[in-house]
Amino acid sequence: MADIVTIVAEPRERVGKGASRAARRAGQVPAVIYGDNKEPEAIQIPQNEVIRLLNRGGFMSHTFEVKVGKKTTTVLPRDLQLHPVSDMPMHIDFLRLGKGAVVTMEVPIKVVGEEVSPGLKRGGVINYTRHEIEVHVPANAIPEFIEVSVAELDINEAVKISDVKLPKGVEPTITDRDFTICAIVAPSGLKSSSNAADEGEEEAAAEEGGEE
Repeated sequence: MADIVTIVAEPRERVGKGASRAARRAGQVPAVIYGDNKEPEAIQIPQNEVIRLLNRGGFMSHTFEVKVGKKTTTVLPRDLQLHPVSDMPMHIDFLRLGKGAVVTMEVPIKVVGEEVSPGLKRGGVINYTRHEIEVHVPANAIPEFIEVSVAELDINEAVKISDVKLPKGVEPTITDRDFTICAIVAPSGLKSSSNAADEGEEEAAAEEGGEE
């Protein structure tokens, strides 16, 4: 679990499109905190601070402490609006996290064991079925990533969710099947050579049959 970062914000006295545009012109990013059976709270955050946090990576999967005056609220980003041309942050929705809250979110995978994988040593490549896994997770223990090992995989073998050791309290949202996360497959050149060899064997067998 990553360290919780504190974001210093200010209350927004006015809401609406006009007020949001004014906030952005003043170098602020409008945001709202909602959830936990409490009234929504309109805030604004310095744009340069939001950009700094976005550049750290993993913004949508991190919990933050938002400090407004003397009050601090634990939150999780749930929606981030970016400008369609400049990609500058336009608005953020934060989910207020109460004590014992469990959230549903996608956590990125991190592949390990590549240096010892038999399949990769033979020239195979990793084919990803998914780069994130959707899970139910305690809001105070969101992992930065889920580790997926390919250390024992050979070509045409796969890692399924049952092969992954999930952090404590983390459960996949898909429970009705043992879904694949990634596999090691033969590179296209090796596949072509193998297919050509198979076709050659079939042609030879057909010719032998014809001679009889």
